[in-house]
Parts: sequence; C-alpha cells; structure tokens
Amino acid sequence: MATESEEKALRYRRAQSVSKAEEITETEKKVRKLQLDKPVHTPRDSLFSWSSEFNNFTGLVNWGFLMLSVGGVRLGLENFLKYGLRVNPLEWFIVLTGYNEGDRSQYPSVILIVSLFVSVSIVPIVIGLLVEKGIAVDLIPEKLGVGLQISNMICMVLLPIIALHFRGNDFSFVGITSVCMLYLIIFLKLWSYTQTNHWCRLGLKRKYLDNKLRRQSLSAPNWNKLITAEQEKSKEDLINDTPAAARLTKYPDNLNLKDLVYFMLAPTLCYELNYPRTARIRKRFVIKRVLELFFGINLVLALFQQWMIPTITNSVETFSKMDPIRITERLLKLAVPNHLLWLCFFYLSFHSFLNLMGELLQFADRKFYADWWNSNNISVFWSTWNMPVHMWAVRHVYKPITEMGFSKFNAGIVVFAISALFHEYLVSVPLQMFRIWAFLGMMAQPPLAIISRTAELRLGPRWGNIMVWSSLILGQPLAIMMYYHDYAMLHFKPT
Repeated sequence: MATESEEKALRYRRAQSVSKAEEITETEKKVRKLQLDKPVHTPRDSLFSWSSEFNNFTGLVNWGFLMLSVGGVRLGLENFLKYGLRVNPLEWFIVLTGYNEGDRSQYPSVILIVSLFVSVSIVPIVIGLLVEKGIAVDLIPEKLGVGLQISNMICMVLLPIIALHFRGNDFSFVGITSVCMLYLIIFLKLWSYTQTNHWCRLGLKRKYLDNKLRRQSLSAPNWNKLITAEQEKSKEDLINDTPAAARLTKYPDNLNLKDLVYFMLAPTLCYELNYPRTARIRKRFVIKRVLELFFGINLVLALFQQWMIPTITNSVETFSKMDPIRITERLLKLAVPNHLLWLCFFYLSFHSFLNLMGELLQFADRKFYADWWNSNNISVFWSTWNMPVHMWAVRHVYKPITEMGFSKFNAGIVVFAISALFHEYLVSVPLQMFRIWAFLGMMAQPPLAIISRTAELRLGPRWGNIMVWSSLILGQPLAIMMYYHDYAMLHFKPT
C-alpha cells in the first residue's frame, strides 16, 4: 500500500506530465503557424467518433423524421391502391356500441358499460364503503371485513366473464375490451382503498399503544423517559395544531361516499386521504385536451381500419404455413402501423385524457409518465411509461412483499406475474379464448431486463435503449398476429 506522501508525489508527477504535454502542443502550434507553407491541419477527431464530444445531430434527426414520413406516405398510398378507402365511421359506431344488425334495438356494449357504471357506482362502491365503516366502528371483525372486500373485488373482475358466457356473441371486441379495462381499473382502485384504510387502522392502533406506554413512562421515576415522552408529545401537538394539519382529512373521517367517488374518478390508482389540489380549472387547457381526444380517437380508428385490419387479416395464412421469411415480412409490415397507433394511444391516454380528468377534478399530481423514450433498459421503461400503475405496484405489492422479508428480486417477479395476469385478462376475456401469449410476453420481461441491463453496461446506454425500442416495435405486432391467428383458426377455419 502506498503512503499518502507517495500518492501526492504521484499526482504531482502526473500533473507535471500533463502540463508539459500541453506546453509542447501549444508550442508546436505556434511554430507551425509561422511556417511558410500556411498549414491548415490540427489534431482533431471525426465527428462520429466517441472522443469528438460532438452532440448536435439536429439535422440528422430532421432527416430521419422526413424519411419516416416519406416511408409512411408510401405505405399509405400502397395500402390505398391495394384496398381502396376502407374508412367508414358507421362501422366505428357498430364496433364501439356492439350494434347488432340482426336486432337493431340492442346495443349490448353500451348496455354493459351503463351497467358497469350503475353496478360499480352503487353496488361494489357502497359495499366497500359500508365494510370499511363497519370495521372502523368495530361492527365487523378485521379478518371478516378483509374477506368481504376481497370477495367484492373478485366479483368485479368476474362480471364480464359471466356476461360473456351468457351473451358472448352480442358484444363487440372493442366494447368488451373497454368494459374489461374499466372493471380492472375499479378493481385496482378498490384494492388500494382497502389496503390504505387498513394501514390507517394499524397506525391508529400503534399510536394508541404508544400513548399507553407514554403514560406508563410518565408515572415511572425515570427522568430520561419522562423527557423523551414530553418531547414526543410536544412534537405531535405541534404537528396537529398547525393550520395545514387542521385542514387535512383524518381516518375515519374519510369514510364517506363523496371521498370515495372522487377517488374513483381521479386519475390515479393509489388512494390517499388528502390529495394535492390545484387552485382553479384552466378552461383553455380543458378545451385543448378535449380537441386532442376528439381528433386523436378518430385518427386512431381510421388508421386501424385502413391500415391494421388488412395486414392482420392477410397474416393468418402466412402463420398457418409457418413460413419464417413471410412471417418476418408480415411482422415488419405490421410493426409500423401498430407502433404508430401505440404511440397515439399513449399520448391520448396518458397525456390528453388523464390531464383532462386531473384538470376537471383539480388533481395536482400530473406525473402520469416519465421520459420512458430515454430508457436504457427494460426495467427503466416499465417504471416510467405508466406511472399510475407503477406507483400502485410499488406501493401495494412491491414494498409490502419486501417488508415481509422477501428479496427485491422475488418482489419484482410477483409484480410482473400480477401484471401478466392482468394483461392476459384484458386479451383472453374479450376474445373468449384462453391463450397464454400475453402472460408469457410479460413474464419474458425480467429476462429481457437482465439482457438489456447487460448490454447497457458492456456496450453502452445507446445499445440498451435500442433494445428497448426493438422490443416495443417488434414484440407487440408479433403478439397481435399470434392472437389473431388463433382466433381465426378457432372461429373461421372451414370444417
């Protein structure tokens, strides 16, 4: 081991050598400039070299955007020449409402959505509220109340399955998918509502025990304990006596229908007794978000009808023959419109719609997404692109599991397994067939996260980011074609 004096001497020699090299370089420059041949060359790196430290690629970004635009326009013209104009708003109405041409008096998807709001706003919400009130006043035992809440939430997610079992042919795929999504959101909200109120009860019990121990310590002739108890009591009184604390809702005062309805409408999956609120509603902001939703939804439906459906339909025969070259061609052809629609869906859902709801409800926390496009590995992407679900998973699944003594790795696997079940639910229930492609796709994310993390560490962040984009661009259309192939073989295969 080198002593401190030797390390200082080594640093000094290094500093001397660096300054000497700089002096030589500067002296050489001055001498070269005085030469009669008028030199123009200096030591420089190429701009594309990592050592050049050049980072202004705005022109190349513009070039890439124009090339993508030209390619998109060409594919659009090819699609139009091959299939003609397929955009038909009347078919959107049929698909979204479940309008049945054989029975024009029924709109099953609309009926199911209306029943959703009726059942969710009256039955499960009221049940959840009444159970929490019963537990709070010791009318219902804690374990029984938790069991009732779990049963209530399970019935929520089973309701679409039961409806499809009896009237499955009457519902459109888009309509039942929307209904399943809404039921799942309510399920996650009720989970958060129940667990958060459970934490509040535990906190009150712990505070009661602390106060009891404090009173015992005050009666004991131990001056150190007496001083500590007095300090804690004064600190608690200071917190409770502040004007801000006086305005905050405390448990069990939050157990009312108005508070629960606000949470059900708020753009979050995590329940809190007190949310940060904005001072006013910005009308221009609301109008912008409404216009974005109106034009964006129509654009998505038009692109899906004109571009996605023909490509997916034509891929069934290719998948049946299992020709790898043609499958790859179909996959790449579907990747462009699918990724464009996915980006539109992201913007409309996480920016336009959630910001609209946040503004109308004066909900101040608007971090619905982070810069997922800069993710250097799969783990960062899943923790940044959907912040409401990420915060719910961390708060209600990941942290409780780690606090029970399990490792972070096991907790992460459980989170991905629950997410995989939710994804499979959103696909298999509307299609009325059970396949595991969505489940396997989500469970493949932890290994992909390890691979992308390794690529980031060994090859650099850029290669990790390329892997993230590759999985997004190619993984989704592959899953779509697999599900559609299985659905077509199940329903349309000639006997």
